[in-house]
Amino acid sequence: MLSFNILEYQERIRKTKQRMQAEGMDLLLVTDPANICYLTGYNAWSFYVHQMLVVMIDEEQPFWIGRGQDASAAKHTTWLDEDHIIPYEDDYVQSDVKHPMDFVAGVLQKKKQANRVMGVEFDAYYFTAKNYIQLTDGLPNATFKDATNLVNWVRIIKSEQEIEYIKKAAKIAEKAMQTGVDSIWEGVRQSDVAAAISHAQISGTEDFGGDYPSIVPLLPTGEKTSACHLTWTDDVLQNGDPVIIELAGCYKRYHSPLARTVVVGKPTDQMQHIANIVIEGINMALDAVKPGMTCEEVELVWRKAIEKSGIKKESRIGYSIGLNYPPDWGEHTASLRPSDHTILKPNMTFHMIPGIWLDHIGIEISESFRVTETGCEVLADFPRELFVRPNIRLA
Repeated sequence: MLSFNILEYQERIRKTKQRMQAEGMDLLLVTDPANICYLTGYNAWSFYVHQMLVVMIDEEQPFWIGRGQDASAAKHTTWLDEDHIIPYEDDYVQSDVKHPMDFVAGVLQKKKQANRVMGVEFDAYYFTAKNYIQLTDGLPNATFKDATNLVNWVRIIKSEQEIEYIKKAAKIAEKAMQTGVDSIWEGVRQSDVAAAISHAQISGTEDFGGDYPSIVPLLPTGEKTSACHLTWTDDVLQNGDPVIIELAGCYKRYHSPLARTVVVGKPTDQMQHIANIVIEGINMALDAVKPGMTCEEVELVWRKAIEKSGIKKESRIGYSIGLNYPPDWGEHTASLRPSDHTILKPNMTFHMIPGIWLDHIGIEISESFRVTETGCEVLADFPRELFVRPNIRLA
């Protein structure tokens, strides 16, 4: 079931250890499920309980430590041998008297690692305050250092196989977006639009199926388009409603996000004006992308493109994307915003989403792209416009 050749996983481990050495770390304790998957292939919906990957600087394979009933998933999905798959008993799960990090500490003590310098993903979603307390209590002689996003930065430049997976995700995104646009009519429930999108995301194309995305379809409607991260209700769509659709295609956990805005009936002059601003800005920013630029410089192109409109956007206009699990498809590394001096390199992948949200309306039109040797490649092939349902321009 491996998604990549074992040599690619081993190269990822090598690059991770290089970063560990640079930071003076002997061990790396990984709890981010995307990073666990990236280094081993492990892929299961088991991240609701505690699990960890331990990378030791002087050990060829990392150790997967997790719930006993998930050890079989590790055997099926990873390149690790059985000696590097260590299950804990089920009475550690959601217990008031035992904690999985007590078990982890015991494993590290038995392996004579208790006095070493350990990197920990302190700010990962799945590393809790209780995790830290139990680890430090159980390993009082260890030195803990912040290793948040250490593996994420290894992930930022994609292999050719990863790019192929992201391109397949983009094809799924195209289908899901078309399904969403086609589902929007006056009188249709928002929940039915979201259901149609979800079906398209998972059914995928005729050639390959889709995976579950890290974020459900976002579907703010009407005045609520000013709140970009709302999902859906069971309200019916009304004439004049703008509807933002933000979604992602996902293939083997690799994502390609895409956003468009649809209007039920005729758009107001303000809607069309804002959409024109967004489209002009994203066109100019994408045209400017090339290796050697910084993230800050890309954002500056966008900012200069829209400044004549008098509209300002305070939030970032994009971020690195790729492999991930809920609750986010972003990699938590480079962002397209002022002060981010990350240099763009070939096979970095980003979601550029320069949406504009005012007090009573928002417009989103986004693209995912790959940095190439000479510029950028937009991943999805989907019209970059404000959609109207029905299309009165063709009536």
